[in-house]
Amino acid sequence: MHPMLTIAVKAARRAGNIISQASHNLDLLTVTKKTHSDFVSEVDRAAEDAIIKILHTAYPDHAILAEESGARGDHETAEYQWIIDPLDGTTNFLHGFPKYSVSIALRHKGKLTHAVVYDPNMNELFVASRGSGAYLNDRRIRVSKRTRLEDCLIGTGIPFRDLTHMDAYFAMLKDIVPRTAGIRRPGSAALDLAYVAAGRYDGFWEIGLAPWDMAAGCLLITEAGGLVGDLEGNETYLDSGQIVTGSPKIFTQLLHIITPHLTPALIEAQRVNKSA
Repeated sequence: MHPMLTIAVKAARRAGNIISQASHNLDLLTVTKKTHSDFVSEVDRAAEDAIIKILHTAYPDHAILAEESGARGDHETAEYQWIIDPLDGTTNFLHGFPKYSVSIALRHKGKLTHAVVYDPNMNELFVASRGSGAYLNDRRIRVSKRTRLEDCLIGTGIPFRDLTHMDAYFAMLKDIVPRTAGIRRPGSAALDLAYVAAGRYDGFWEIGLAPWDMAAGCLLITEAGGLVGDLEGNETYLDSGQIVTGSPKIFTQLLHIITPHLTPALIEAQRVNKSA
């Protein structure tokens, strides 16, 4: 395992321990509402602080982009940037619903190079390094081999931060549901993407994600042989916040269903975010 990935795994496991310990005392937590249906707890912050401490101790010159504390370091000149979601699925966690994860990715000169998604409930550790494949608990993983969308299980996420494009999303959902074997929405995008990499889902799409929701999972998928794009199939999904992914044949079939439902407002939102 690459030394940088080893440090990321150490950080993810430390955050996972903090989250697991806190899960036994949910009623005692202090919770703050950031926006509509978007919460942050003291556990999110404690887990993020633990991750950043481990990463900065090992690599003090690296920049940081984290969900709760934002950007640290000189992102214009830093070669390396860690992208962190300390607790992806906070709402699930606060309700005792055991679908949440820790997500850590490293970007080097604009390219994702290392990724960790850790599920503390299942003790499942998904890791990937560029050019070295994707693994789940030391076992090599690959995307699904299914070729017909009607046989596929597809993951998604219902928009919750920004409801502007809700009608477009439900039009996509209405068109995809009858063409698949089923749709799932557990509520942790990082874990959903890891499931695509492991072949548990055949594909996934969502609108309005942040870079820390996607970065690690996207590298897992590409290293597992899958494809990732925005709602038009472009590669700037980390900037636009819109994502479609899956095995190569399923990725294409999903795009064919999704793109006709792109409204002018949604297309413009992608363009604005890409140029931001």
